[in-house]
Amino acid sequence: MTKTAESIRWHLLKVFRVTTCLILGLSATLVFADDESPTRATHILGLEGVANNASGTLSIQKDALQFHKDPRLTAEISVGSITNVSLGEQDKQVGGVPMALGRAAAPFGGGRAISLFSHKKYDTLTVEYLDSKGGLHGVIFQLSKGNAQVIRKALVADGAHLAQPEDHGAKVSIAEIKNENK
Repeated sequence: MTKTAESIRWHLLKVFRVTTCLILGLSATLVFADDESPTRATHILGLEGVANNASGTLSIQKDALQFHKDPRLTAEISVGSITNVSLGEQDKQVGGVPMALGRAAAPFGGGRAISLFSHKKYDTLTVEYLDSKGGLHGVIFQLSKGNAQVIRKALVADGAHLAQPEDHGAKVSIAEIKNENK
């Protein structure tokens, strides 16, 4: 085979691989684009009968927020009983002992550069709700970055109440400030 034929073959193979990756990525996005599809989550604390730090799926079905640990264990909260949904962010260091040893062994301050890449960001979703007797409860979930906002929007669309307005930036007029100083 000549050098140009080999070069053309190599470029065609590269284009084929890139096209295949794009098609697979697009099809995965279309499959998981539905807001009602289950989302991987970790139950931090708050659900009765579910162990702390249990992994499972979180979904909204039949006017209820459901956490499925396995087919036998499902905990649910009625969307109508939800009084507030709060979002947060969490930064977690990953890699465990091997990553810590690598940071310590890196010469010339290279451990700092390694630690920049050994963090993973998560979203936290806190749901406050009233039980059948009027008692206030709270549940905290940890989700992949970006998924908490999707769940919150779906809960609000299904009728969950928010204690805080979505816009956290309060606008204060100059007249209010002058009146407070008197």
